[in-house]
Amino acid sequence: MSYLVNGRKFDREPAPGQCLRTFLRQLGHFGVKKGCDAGDCGACTVWLDGAPVHSCITPAFRADGREVTTIEGLGRPGAPHPMQRQFEDAPGFQCGFCTAGMIMTSATFTEAQKADLPRALKGNLCRCTGYRAIEDAVKGVGAVETAAPGRAVGTSVGAPAGHDVVTGHAEFTMDTQIDGMLHLKVLHSPHAHARILSVDKSAALAVPGVHRVYTWQDVPRRRFTTAIHTDHLVDPDDTYILDDTVRFAGQRVAAVLADTVGAAEEGCRRLAVEYEVLPAVFDPEAAMADGAPQLHGSDDPFVRDPVHNILVELHSHIGDVDAGFAAADVIHEGTYFSPRVQHAHLETHGSIAWMEDGRLNVRTSSQSPWIAKVKLEYLFALRPDRLRVFCKRVGGGFGGKQEVITEDLVALATLDTGRPTCLEFTREEEFTTASPRHPMTLTVKLGAKADGTLTAFQVRNVSNTGAYGNHGGETVYAGGAAVMIYRCPHKKYDAYSVYTNTVPSGALRGYGMTQPAFAVESAMDELARALHIDPLELRRRNIVRPGDPLVALHDGPDDVVFSEDGLAKCIDLVDDALARTAGRPPPGAEWFVGTGVAGSLHETAPPTDHLSEAWVTLGDDLIYELAVGTVEFGEGTSTAHVQIAADQLGTTPSRIRLVQSDTDRTGFDTGAFASAGLFVAGNAVLRAAGAVRDRILEFAAAHTGVHVVMCTMDGDGVVCGDRRVSLAELVSLARTRGIRFTAARKAYGSPRSVTSNTQGFRVAVHRVTGEIRILYSVHAADAGVIINPVQVRGQIEGGVAQGIGFALTENHQVDDSGVMSNPNLRNYRIPTYADIPRTEVLLVGSADSVGPMRAKGMAECCINPVAPALANAVHDATGVRYRALPLTPERIYGRLPAEQSVSTG
Repeated sequence: MSYLVNGRKFDREPAPGQCLRTFLRQLGHFGVKKGCDAGDCGACTVWLDGAPVHSCITPAFRADGREVTTIEGLGRPGAPHPMQRQFEDAPGFQCGFCTAGMIMTSATFTEAQKADLPRALKGNLCRCTGYRAIEDAVKGVGAVETAAPGRAVGTSVGAPAGHDVVTGHAEFTMDTQIDGMLHLKVLHSPHAHARILSVDKSAALAVPGVHRVYTWQDVPRRRFTTAIHTDHLVDPDDTYILDDTVRFAGQRVAAVLADTVGAAEEGCRRLAVEYEVLPAVFDPEAAMADGAPQLHGSDDPFVRDPVHNILVELHSHIGDVDAGFAAADVIHEGTYFSPRVQHAHLETHGSIAWMEDGRLNVRTSSQSPWIAKVKLEYLFALRPDRLRVFCKRVGGGFGGKQEVITEDLVALATLDTGRPTCLEFTREEEFTTASPRHPMTLTVKLGAKADGTLTAFQVRNVSNTGAYGNHGGETVYAGGAAVMIYRCPHKKYDAYSVYTNTVPSGALRGYGMTQPAFAVESAMDELARALHIDPLELRRRNIVRPGDPLVALHDGPDDVVFSEDGLAKCIDLVDDALARTAGRPPPGAEWFVGTGVAGSLHETAPPTDHLSEAWVTLGDDLIYELAVGTVEFGEGTSTAHVQIAADQLGTTPSRIRLVQSDTDRTGFDTGAFASAGLFVAGNAVLRAAGAVRDRILEFAAAHTGVHVVMCTMDGDGVVCGDRRVSLAELVSLARTRGIRFTAARKAYGSPRSVTSNTQGFRVAVHRVTGEIRILYSVHAADAGVIINPVQVRGQIEGGVAQGIGFALTENHQVDDSGVMSNPNLRNYRIPTYADIPRTEVLLVGSADSVGPMRAKGMAECCINPVAPALANAVHDATGVRYRALPLTPERIYGRLPAEQSVSTG
């Protein structure tokens, strides 16, 4: 067969049944991405004779004798296609994993298709951007700016990797080929709870190409936690690489290593496993009851109460809530449920390992290569100098890659065989074995005086941590911050993290705050209506203000700086925006219309240890090399770090060369989660760049005889009084004296500040079908000093879009045997372009942050108020309170009144 790919002819025979996507990647065209293998996401879009197709569902033989164009061939070196330029200028991407497919689809649009993007983009999904930036890109609306020397902060400069992303040359984890690489596939348990009695490997090992079969008997018997934190003791060591007991449907039973993916999959199918099926429990309340099946034995020192499957329980109180309720004029109590939801980052989990010069190298899709390295050293008794862990560009994370769930198996196989090894999750494995958000049931009880003053605030949180405790304790602790937002003399918080025979829960954007925010902000809305007080006014009367203690789980001292009224400003901005857009008629007589609001506070770094070290060096080529361990997966820290360094060094971003996320080439970094990539690592960059600046200025002052206070950085030179000295001259002179302009600095996640967010919606609810339409969305945020305006807007738009998906369409459905019944993007239903409205983003400038340049991260916190604001808007429209998510049409319609007058919102 003959294939013409990007103008180059290939005489190659695809394997029987091979799809065009895998065939093109074998030919080295890595811009063709894998997001689903089912034609759902569009990340694999290429042109076949000029027409866009999803290559994952196109047989490779159909391209025989035809012209194939991938993202790499869309433009020419130095002359990208106009659509590639538009995506770079918008910028129309965040992590960039979907971008090649988006561009290949969009570059074929007629003007009519551009005018109907909900239909034209229905085959392409993005999890990061919220689609507004993609719309801007398609329509040629640019936002990227050029920064003057020393003036990068506050400017919407483009991402350092922007050009590589839009041309398909940015390397993601799996975008490489290594000679002799073997492939791992995993056999997953069909049972929610069982003991493995035996595994017969013989038939699997007889499959041509199969090299090894690993079971629990073939791996180090060391307990660990898959969760990533600097202090591993905050999470329980309750997991083994492979175990002889399985505790959820989907858990690893065995791993097969083979020459090809197909051979490894066939090996898994031929394994003969004998199980002793054990009783299972799926509901956390039932799991805590006497006589419930026990998941973990009493020999586990990390389990609080193994008899009742309680991993962690928290009990805290301030004041006397009984007295507070006795003093209340009105009491509201309600129970609210947030279900299990998935990250659905388009790049699935994956890792590659190989040996080089006697050292193990692991290339992985992770939010923290440094902590992954620490875990692998422990699991395999490796000396630190015998292991390197690093990341290329990561295709989305949202907390899902704050785990070690592929690195251990590839390390095992490579250490065993000496051969390169690859493990890449399928989309189904992502849904059934990776760690989704914790389902939580929260009962909120509020007491208030007639004027709205809160007298008592009580929360009971039951969190389903699943079969293992990764992140189980930390998320219920973080959830206590939901009671921090309001002043009240009497508060009580009780929380239980409970084991069940379901997929282990983990970290997801908002990290333990999103579910309590839904409950508390819904309850506050209900309390306001019981008091006949406007919901925003009730919040104004009770929110914490500067000078108030931020009281959550205790009333002792903390390290949080809180000196500006950011939340009140956010509330006012949203209130004004909703008033400004009021009065518009409903879509029709069959629609109810209502508005809803919700707010949140979020600490700018986690309360546990977070550390980052940055290195800055001025090279002989007069380019500053900035080395920082933080991973880039769409949160924009790479751009922000370059901007901070450029400001400190009085230069432009183009003169900063970034090295990142590599344990061989950067200092330690806890990881890119909890917005610490900006807040902590950004401070390390600020200090390191500032130290290099000071060394250059001191050297220049000594060289010119001018006092250092008279010296300033000036692009590629230093102005000392009335004389300008080039950096080239200074570097040359310093070299003769054995001096290098270099510095390393560390930063820690303390002290911290808080971010404030308020979300408002106007919605229409169809009285017959229960359909919800978002008519208007507005989000106000206190982001401190804005490092990059277009990136901040993009993070908020993406967070709101993700929150809308969680609230309206996404549902991780599990049947009565604990098996997920919708493990694919098509049936799980993350939002498409057509589902997401444009959100008006309003920013509050503040200066109370202790972050770099007084900036605050926005990637994490913006999602928290979205679901309660939507639920409050639906209640305002229909008069019916829905206390469980998602707000699907079936759930809405089932409780709508038969007759109700239409509100105009």
